[in-house]
Amino acid sequence: MLAFAIVTMFVAGLMVGRTPEYLGKKLEAREVKMTMLSLLSYSLSILGYTALAAAIPQGVAGIANGGPHGFSEILYAFASATGNNGSSFAGLSTNTLFYNVVLAAAMAMGRFIYVIPLLAVAGSLAQKTRVEPSAGSVPTHSPQFVGLLAGVVLIMGISPISLRCRLDL
Repeated sequence: MLAFAIVTMFVAGLMVGRTPEYLGKKLEAREVKMTMLSLLSYSLSILGYTALAAAIPQGVAGIANGGPHGFSEILYAFASATGNNGSSFAGLSTNTLFYNVVLAAAMAMGRFIYVIPLLAVAGSLAQKTRVEPSAGSVPTHSPQFVGLLAGVVLIMGISPISLRCRLDL
């Protein structure tokens, strides 16, 4: 949620025309880039490993059903592994060396890789000095911020970033 809050403050800063501030700290390009890298790591894991498995013979060999359903089996397996659940459709044979290694890599990426850029953001924000709110600051305790945050989460929820959440329900 912290990553979504940073993206929300960036969007609010774009709308106001000022450098965004979050909790009294100026958000600069480095923080926003690291936050987006963190959020996009889920998509990279899910879609990248799915493309790899669908493109090589070892990945296609585990599919029990052909066509779109077989592709959905692969996509669900990587979305679930990245989202830390690790389940798969019954038709996908994941007990092979290829799927054991690649699904483990997807789990590691889903659990750890996204944290590294967020730790960089936390370290960067910890070094900055607090600034006083100005007329262009968006307070984080206002209904305006809550509405904007909900909009950012919903808009980003349409993208493949939240595919893991929708498939694991």
